[in-house]
Amino acid sequence: MPAARSRTGWALALLAFAQLIIALDFNIVYVALPEIGRELSFSDQGLQWVVSAYAVVFGGFLLLGGRASDLLGRRRMFALALSLYAGSSLAGGLAEGPGLLIAARAVQGLGGALLFPATLSLINTTFAEGRERNRALAIWGGAGASGLSLGSLLGGVLTDAFGWESVFYVNVPLAGAAALLAFVLLARDGRREQGRGFDLPGALTVTAGVTLFVFALVQGPETGWTAPEILAAFGATAVLLAVFAWIEGRAADPLMPLRLFTNRSLSAGMAITFTFMGTFGALPYFLTIYLQSVHAYSPLATGLAFLVPSLAIAAGTQIGERLVGRIGLRATLLGGLLVGAPGTALIAYAITADGSYAALLPGILISGLGQGVTWTGMWIAAASGVDAGEQGVASGMASTAQQVGGAVGLAILVALTNSGLDGLSGEALRAELAGGIQTATYVAAAGILLGALITLGLKKQARAPEPDRAPLAPEPVLVED
Repeated sequence: MPAARSRTGWALALLAFAQLIIALDFNIVYVALPEIGRELSFSDQGLQWVVSAYAVVFGGFLLLGGRASDLLGRRRMFALALSLYAGSSLAGGLAEGPGLLIAARAVQGLGGALLFPATLSLINTTFAEGRERNRALAIWGGAGASGLSLGSLLGGVLTDAFGWESVFYVNVPLAGAAALLAFVLLARDGRREQGRGFDLPGALTVTAGVTLFVFALVQGPETGWTAPEILAAFGATAVLLAVFAWIEGRAADPLMPLRLFTNRSLSAGMAITFTFMGTFGALPYFLTIYLQSVHAYSPLATGLAFLVPSLAIAAGTQIGERLVGRIGLRATLLGGLLVGAPGTALIAYAITADGSYAALLPGILISGLGQGVTWTGMWIAAASGVDAGEQGVASGMASTAQQVGGAVGLAILVALTNSGLDGLSGEALRAELAGGIQTATYVAAAGILLGALITLGLKKQARAPEPDRAPLAPEPVLVED
């Protein structure tokens, strides 16, 4: 028993490390963007695709990545995803022009889309539902919060010291080592079940549909919502997703079984992840713009400013795990959201052209705690009552909702922020930008309250069992990797 517990402990450490890599990669590129734009001769419009190429592919392939974990093996997909991260990061650092760098970021997005559901489903199948899984998810979530702060800080340090290429090179040893450790620390995958198909038509239609939808949301603010390519993308999205739903309703072994939506916990978890990313998830973007564009913070100073919110979020993830066992899942999520909303409103109140970082801190601390509590609770909800053989696709469903919610929320909030900036410059632009960010942050706080209403859809008795059940037995090993 001690040996088995030690093995699962090391496995959890690796899975948490993978989440740290995902979070690190999400933030580390932002502070290097100005230097990337100058040295690789990006246009003003083209530079956004260093971020958007990752976001579009990541959001579009999550559901496919989740199902692939269920059918092809979670450890295999975990190692493959990290290998893609390592290889694409190396290519990104070596890029000498915009095309190769954007392509490398797209492959990184594919790696993330395979890695996130594989990591989450490995946690959900390695640790028993209840206190044991909740604790594992809290550790995993805390690693993600640490990655966000490290990403901002490390991005500033590396860019200042070694140039923009270093923010890509740093991923190579991290992801490469984690990929190799997967074959040492994670249980081997069993044989693929006979008779289970991959549902290629469903995979193609949903991946294309979600990818086009995220593309339209990301590109719309730049080219205009009535631009032909944006309207065409939205139209194609509607057709492809309608075809996908038709296919799933008739397929013998669907990519995403529609009956999963009858699981109230999973459905509520998806709705909460959607609103979470469109509200809480947008705050780092607006705080970065506020600190750098309104108050002229350097990349390094901005990274240091994000240490406090990241520590608050990490603390919240641990509090959330304990609260679920004591007061139940619904009450925990409701509490996290009802703490996060006024905290976010306090941040908005402090955002002014002549404001200070010290004025932001009370709101940042309160909002961060609420965010951390909600983060742990929403992934517990998304995994509850789901069969082990479908944890991958359930993780993909919840994380797809999260990414689409982030794209929708950011598009709305950026439009609100930029609505009055045309023709302004100097102090007038600075004051108007601060006002726009303040409005967007108030709207985010209102969106968090919407998430609290959604939480009421969870069953009141949904709480972690007091005693831990025995861990789920590993799948029988029938075929060597």
